[in-house]
Amino acid sequence: MRAMHIPSDHPLLLSIVDDLAARGWSQQDIFLPEALTLDLAAECRKRAAEGELAPAAVGRGPAQEIREGIRGDHIQWLEPGQAQASDAYLALMDSLREALNRGLFLGLEDFECHFAMYPPGAFYKRHVDRFRDDDRRMVSAVIYLNLQWLPEHGGQLRMYLGERGEHDVDPVGGRLVVFLSGEMPHEVLPATRERLSLTGWFRRRGNEPF
Repeated sequence: MRAMHIPSDHPLLLSIVDDLAARGWSQQDIFLPEALTLDLAAECRKRAAEGELAPAAVGRGPAQEIREGIRGDHIQWLEPGQAQASDAYLALMDSLREALNRGLFLGLEDFECHFAMYPPGAFYKRHVDRFRDDDRRMVSAVIYLNLQWLPEHGGQLRMYLGERGEHDVDPVGGRLVVFLSGEMPHEVLPATRERLSLTGWFRRRGNEPF
């Protein structure tokens, strides 16, 4: 599979930048080609079958713990060179990182992400993506890998928009949601079928000493 790096001034990327500047979030219903969506879903299921996905924890560092009453997904972090499909996705996200830096001057240095598999009935209660003691996460990006998903399957991402109310996103394959990590409370609602995604964060340099 060839690399997915595209110019930072691509209209699709500029649309995301404009949305973030105007309202703090963006939803792109057709972001990934279907072939790449299928390949990423297959890669996620392959890793799950091989026992590589582990129950996700809450918190960070020594305070991390598994709390199924808060979140019930199973995850594995992506690293370059693991699979062609994930490398293609990471290249595409690097294009988006460049566009965000060019348009919003965020100083984003890297992107971290993981596969997330929610078994039927699993959820993730309301939270924000930035840790209290670590401000490096600036922009969150979630791509969904579920083809033929119907609203009655549940599993929506619910974003809390303050005075503007709530916005629910069905986790349809190929759909991308991007939002400001420290400013957008959100939750994942339970689904009646397995729910797959890639969840990641664009990060700036932290304040810790070298």
